[in-house]
Amino acid sequence: MKFIKMQGLGNDFIIIDNIEHKKDHAYLAALAPQLCRRHFGIGADGLVILDTSAHAPFRMRIFNADGSEAEMCGNAIRCLAKYVWERGYLRELNFDFETAAGIKNVTLSLCGRTVDAVRVNMGKPVLNSKKIPLSGPERQAINEKIIVDGEELYYTALSMGNPHCVIFVQDLENKPYSRWGRMLEKDPLFPQRTNVEFVEVDNPETITVKVWERGAGLTLACGTGACAAVVAGVINGHLRRAGDVKVNLPGGILKINWDQEQNVYMEGPAEEVFHGEVNNIFRKEEFLDGPHC
Repeated sequence: MKFIKMQGLGNDFIIIDNIEHKKDHAYLAALAPQLCRRHFGIGADGLVILDTSAHAPFRMRIFNADGSEAEMCGNAIRCLAKYVWERGYLRELNFDFETAAGIKNVTLSLCGRTVDAVRVNMGKPVLNSKKIPLSGPERQAINEKIIVDGEELYYTALSMGNPHCVIFVQDLENKPYSRWGRMLEKDPLFPQRTNVEFVEVDNPETITVKVWERGAGLTLACGTGACAAVVAGVINGHLRRAGDVKVNLPGGILKINWDQEQNVYMEGPAEEVFHGEVNNIFRKEEFLDGPHC
């Protein structure tokens, strides 16, 4: 089975073109933990399936490295947008993807015949705790206190199609964000687990973010996480609303804009790293349970 390896700011994915392969999605999902294992597999933060859709030109499904399905991924959708245009699936520079978080619109910027950057309408943030979801009474969880590993932290919760817990800190590099992220992901406060963003405000137009991604751990970038960090920054009075906010992630920079119509726009690059072919002789249960002799 052929695959393509792509990355957006170091957030890397195994792309399966299911328009070509026509494989069962459950079978592909079962492969994700093995294929995404670094050193023992191809290695990636997630496995992304490109398919046709009855509601848009294309459908995207993404499975995290642990096999769980994510509703949405900003870096992955940029990679797929670049892939379908450069493979000639369509010639428009503005088109839609169906995702588990709804229809998402993308706009391509070209450098010659190559996609240089992709701008994505990520939709409106959800602050209602029942819809994120968040346990406890219905509310907007803005700057709420939580105790993590004996430390008193303050979080803002929202959904960008998937759940996020945003925590503003000072001296980010010296904080145990990896340990905190691992604990917060599975905190009972988040019944469907959560992505966690640790954010240091550099100025009203720039932030630095470390992301613990649900189902993948620490990642070099997270598109929905960058969007959530900017929304939380505006709500808490750290960031200005007008214009782009520059989000510094370990893998590079994303530009995020939360406009007056409440839509959040994300812009950044995507890159094809390599393509190859994976051994396809294993049965589904062998990937689930290990090799059978």
